[in-house]
Amino acid sequence: MKKYEYTDKKDTRSGFGAGIAELGRSNPNVIALTADLAGSLKLETFIKENPDRFVQCGIAEANMIGVSAGLTIGGKIPFATTFANFGTGRVYDQIRQSVAYSNKNVKICASHAGLTLGEDGATHQILEDLGMMKALPNMTVINPCDYNQTKAATLAIAEHVGPVYLRFGRPVIPVFTPADQKFEIGKAWTVNEGKDVSIFCTGHLVWEAIKAGEILSEQGIEADIINIHTIKPLDEEAILASVKKTGCAVSAEEHMLNNGLGDSVAQVLARNYPAPLEYVGVHDTFGESGTPDQLMQKYGLTADKIVQQVKKVMARK
Repeated sequence: MKKYEYTDKKDTRSGFGAGIAELGRSNPNVIALTADLAGSLKLETFIKENPDRFVQCGIAEANMIGVSAGLTIGGKIPFATTFANFGTGRVYDQIRQSVAYSNKNVKICASHAGLTLGEDGATHQILEDLGMMKALPNMTVINPCDYNQTKAATLAIAEHVGPVYLRFGRPVIPVFTPADQKFEIGKAWTVNEGKDVSIFCTGHLVWEAIKAGEILSEQGIEADIINIHTIKPLDEEAILASVKKTGCAVSAEEHMLNNGLGDSVAQVLARNYPAPLEYVGVHDTFGESGTPDQLMQKYGLTADKIVQQVKKVMARK
């Protein structure tokens, strides 16, 4: 089993900030827009270096999506940035009508997703966004796992033609993926190989899955850990190859179980290779105020919960 270590912790939103700053230097068509959240989205460097390519839309997210769609007509690549709750739930109609339906080249880049937004509570924590976005035709949906992967994904979506939803977060987490990685949209990353159980994980739960894999290894269980950073298009080939080897699976995500990664994995298995599947995620409830660690523990988004679900699903084989 490959061991993953880290020497630093950073927030994934800072990975986005580093990525868009690099794009500002290399791609003159990239435009950054925000809805009064430039600091929270780490746009300071981009704005300082490219003041003529920054649009402050104010607290008017629907207008920001419309402006972004219009910019694509002139060949620009707009990166529309705000909190995930406001960038999806508040403006779903505008995204559906002005971006997805007409297949506009808009990049919706959303921070503070999931429970780990923390103390701001349920009104700002969105746990439905991946499902909302993956339901839209033409939309690519990406949920990277650490600072380096978020930076790499930010660079990659600028090259991709079409609507993208890029999701990231506020808490500092271990940086464990390579700084020089090439991000492939729609291509899952095998974190560790094993023969006993498949763990499909995304976002902040990838590190928890790695910790779970270490616990399981000490108990003689070899986990196949797959980072599904691209929720749509889903790497069905990687999912099926893993489950055909292990015979069972667990999904792990910082998202509602309804219409999240686990639902996507279940559909793939139901259509192609029925096998036992258990889930780690939020069960049909809103979040609440608390520190990120407290909320992850309360809602069972932890390595220990993944281990528990692995034991449960292996008993069903």
